[in-house]
Amino acid sequence: MTTRAVLARTAAVAVLSTTLLTACGNQEPAPTPVGVPVPTSTPTARPTPTATATATAGAPSPTLLVTDFGADTVTFVDPSRPGRAADLGSVRVGTAPYGLAVAPDGTAWVATAEGVAVVDTRTRTRVALVPHTTRTGPVTTGEYRGGGMGIALSPDGTRAYVGVNVPGGNGTLEVVDTATRAVVRVVPVGRRPFDVDVSADGRQVYVTDHDSFDVTTVDTATWAARRTEVAPYGTEGGLGSWLKPHYTAVRPSDGALLLPFEGERLAVVDPSTGRVTVEPMTANTHQHGVTAAPDGTLYTVGTGPIDPATDAGPSLTVRAPDGSERLVPLDGPHETVTLSPDARTAYVSGGFTREGGWDGLTVVDTATGRTSRLPVGHLPLAVAVLPDRP
Repeated sequence: MTTRAVLARTAAVAVLSTTLLTACGNQEPAPTPVGVPVPTSTPTARPTPTATATATAGAPSPTLLVTDFGADTVTFVDPSRPGRAADLGSVRVGTAPYGLAVAPDGTAWVATAEGVAVVDTRTRTRVALVPHTTRTGPVTTGEYRGGGMGIALSPDGTRAYVGVNVPGGNGTLEVVDTATRAVVRVVPVGRRPFDVDVSADGRQVYVTDHDSFDVTTVDTATWAARRTEVAPYGTEGGLGSWLKPHYTAVRPSDGALLLPFEGERLAVVDPSTGRVTVEPMTANTHQHGVTAAPDGTLYTVGTGPIDPATDAGPSLTVRAPDGSERLVPLDGPHETVTLSPDARTAYVSGGFTREGGWDGLTVVDTATGRTSRLPVGHLPLAVAVLPDRP
């Protein structure tokens, strides 16, 4: 039996001996208080290096928006500013904000434990909160809290799709009409919908169901849902397994779904047939966030080892369309990755949902691999690039 299979089995035993619903490990972290001011100090668990972020030469630095999963805010960020000066201020949106999607007009849609917050990023105000219609239990914080997780917008901007976690059971996909700011449809999906993505033509929505080892494909014309198991290591260990899907990228060339696992295997899903093929990867680290550049280059966040004796540390994998890879080492765990409009800079969030998360971003020059740490927010999880002002 492989090391990873043993770990999956061990985690499963731990689940049976406790009452916790687990995801990437077998101990739920303590809830983080919300409704309190965002800390202004740098993280204590891991000091911030002295290097600071700078804009890519010849290109203006965009303004970023990040969700502060450890608070109840979103924070505006200027990555061209040094140190804490990069933090441009925060807006309260709702408890434990997770996913984030920004429309071309600058309206941000934020998945929180309470509902979907609507933020006017030009005036920097929350203008609405769309409550979840799915019953998720008490509003709480932490990795296992109920409420909105992944979120995406339809290509025409008329709908927001949010994956809603229901602790202890299957989740839902709530469809929000962006004009009326109301939930207009609810579609059952799998457990803990970490990520939501949309096909280029808007005809399909893909929900990455972490705890049920699958992706739910939803037809936006009929609202029919089809589940595809994505488990290149199998499902042994159940809720206690570490070897689950987390985030998905849609490949620009053909619409295939790309899901990295453990820096060892890339699951490639044909959404029209549900066929899954597996390609090798090289980072040998527990992987979470992923995004694809327009040219098909894949960027994948490695959070660190499951077993420190055999696995590698945190990294960013840069995978070319031909499958060749290069690794950029990262200092400490991270969660998601977002690219600048020219794909010359990657912004990797430090708000890893388990132990080791920190208050900031790592800024990566994608050509050279040079990194710098930028202290902002409070456990920033999702990152979005805001559109230029007219």
